Amino acid sequence: MSENEVKEQKVPGYKKWVRAAIPALLLHMSIGTVYCWSVFSQEIADYIGHEKSSVEWAFSLAIFFLGMSAAFLGNVVEKDIHKSSLIATICFSAGMALTGFFIWYGGGHKGSMLALIGIFVSYGFIMGVGLGTGYLSPVKTLMLWFKDNKGLATGLAVAGFGAAKAIASPIMEKILYTDVANHVQREGGIYLMFFILAAVYFVLMFIGHLLLKKPDGWHEPAKGEKKPGILATLKTKPISNYIGIWLMFYINITCGLALISQEKAIVKCLGLAAMAGTISSISAIFNAGGRLGFSAWADYQKDRNTIYKIIFILSIVFTAAVMITQGIVKGSSVTILMVITIALIFVVNAGYGGGFSNVPTLLSDHYGMGSISAIHGITLSAWAMAGLTGNQIATFIVNHTGEFVEMNGYTVNPTGYQNVLYFTLAMYIVAFILCMVLVKPSGKALEAKKAKADQA
Repeated sequence: MSENEVKEQKVPGYKKWVRAAIPALLLHMSIGTVYCWSVFSQEIADYIGHEKSSVEWAFSLAIFFLGMSAAFLGNVVEKDIHKSSLIATICFSAGMALTGFFIWYGGGHKGSMLALIGIFVSYGFIMGVGLGTGYLSPVKTLMLWFKDNKGLATGLAVAGFGAAKAIASPIMEKILYTDVANHVQREGGIYLMFFILAAVYFVLMFIGHLLLKKPDGWHEPAKGEKKPGILATLKTKPISNYIGIWLMFYINITCGLALISQEKAIVKCLGLAAMAGTISSISAIFNAGGRLGFSAWADYQKDRNTIYKIIFILSIVFTAAVMITQGIVKGSSVTILMVITIALIFVVNAGYGGGFSNVPTLLSDHYGMGSISAIHGITLSAWAMAGLTGNQIATFIVNHTGEFVEMNGYTVNPTGYQNVLYFTLAMYIVAFILCMVLVKPSGKALEAKKAKADQA
């Protein structure tokens, strides 16, 4: 059935929620807990006897394999969402359980390389495959069910991915600690947490897998039917158009990760260490809100690329404001500079989330729904590359510029964190130029422009 026929099909309202929105939330709010890494990364390092910097690679690998599995398994998602959502359920929960096993093993064999490599494989590779397939599986289905509000629908699901951190972090802390306020650890709490959550998320994701279903009238081409290849689809517009979308998506994630990875340290520089948890939760809300708000707003734009222009302009303005005023360095003594710096953190989180939620709908406006899962999957390779560069570039700048000093009872490098902004500002400006020059108006935007001209 064609796209328009699906749009015209009359279906009960509740079916959209039961068959698309609810399962999407169950899947995304489960896999989104990958962003809870900072809650327990130090505890893992201490328990298995390795440096935190070594353990951190597990998270980078998870993001890398998220993007790469989405790129390579996009065709599987395109053909069979039940197979892909089941792969996601098994890989994510198994990866989490195996991570718990290798943490348990590392606790009894301090400094074991087997434990460290096991965590890399479990949390990084196996969970990463679950993340990529789980992230992709509900997106096209949502856009098929919510034809007139596909930005709102995908934003809702992707917001679940962003909100997972705010929901799961306090639950993880309850399992980890007998005294959360003073971080008194429960005996074996770190690996028990992974075992418990693996079981919980398996149940939630499996329910999502069972419920997820495309509209009855929609069918993917059978093996014998001809379907344009991905490259042929991309070539329906100048290839520079897709390159522009990929690059601005990559830059937005890289800059977001660069700042978000230093968020806690920046908060300490501002003298707000006691409020770090609260600020982190609020920033997570902005992240989720950006995913839902920006994508819903895009439904009312003639060209969804307008949303990226807004995101980059806001990011440039707030980053430049903190750079010019030296907000990170001077914020602890000047209230208005503290406010501007915190505002930057919230704005970047919102733009980071909004960049994710608008990609599938922007791609569908440009290239149609036929191969959207595969094209979206390839585009998520930008996330994989950013996962290996964003945090690391920021860490390199902090470690090689400025000076670590005692400030408000913590060892921090205010100048180093401030210098990260030079990098992110330059990248945001490049992204804005790409957005303006390479990404052409979508078919939807051109139709609106022609209709306006005809009326005139």
